[in-house]
Amino acid sequence: MAPEKPVWTSELLKAPHGVTDKARRVRQMFDAIAPRYELVNTLFSAGRDAAWRRRAVRLAAAGPDDDVLDIACGTGDFARAFHRAQVRSVVGCDFAHEMLRYAVSRSAAAVRWCEADALRLPFADGRFSITSCAFGVRNFQSLDAGLQEMYRVLRPGGRAVILEFTRPRRRWIRGLYEIYSRRFMPLAAAVVSGDRSGAYRYLPDSVVSFLDAQEMSKRLHNAGFSRVVIQPLTLGVVTVYVAARG
Repeated sequence: MAPEKPVWTSELLKAPHGVTDKARRVRQMFDAIAPRYELVNTLFSAGRDAAWRRRAVRLAAAGPDDDVLDIACGTGDFARAFHRAQVRSVVGCDFAHEMLRYAVSRSAAAVRWCEADALRLPFADGRFSITSCAFGVRNFQSLDAGLQEMYRVLRPGGRAVILEFTRPRRRWIRGLYEIYSRRFMPLAAAVVSGDRSGAYRYLPDSVVSFLDAQEMSKRLHNAGFSRVVIQPLTLGVVTVYVAARG
């Protein structure tokens, strides 16, 4: 159900990652945009979002001996990409009920689903060989706590694979991208989705104010990961991080 008032206002968007009730707002926002979330992603990435997920799965070297936990799974695109790689098992979890409901309705029975907060995962230490998150870590109330949970549920030798938007390093590319993402896309996406929560203002603004790739790598090391590989995609608009638990 669409919220009566915007979840994200201009004042809150000045520093979206510092909002004290960010988690509540993120959950409410994603519940509101769930029905057309996949459509908007496909339209406004020109279909590249599927290719980014496939590339991340390959970089994770996912195979038949892997048990995967996809965190902040949304409507399940990334979890399904791992399932298609013929891994042993896939669990998708998200704390936004409506997003998860769409994930369940569109997926093979072999993928299991769990409604859970990324900062308090209901799984034992070392349960999975791969933890993943596509376009979700910047939405965590606490990035460090979320990365520590991704590390905790990994078995030794496991790896975390994170797909996240980044600001392109080349100035002219960054300028063009941000004109598109912060001016054109929010208006057009709101029309296509019927959104009144402010989601498509929050999403690009949360990229601009999020960490760059080098700082993200530092946070992964601080969470305990021993090696981090950084792979930019599509002129640096998106970055894949593959972090190993030693």
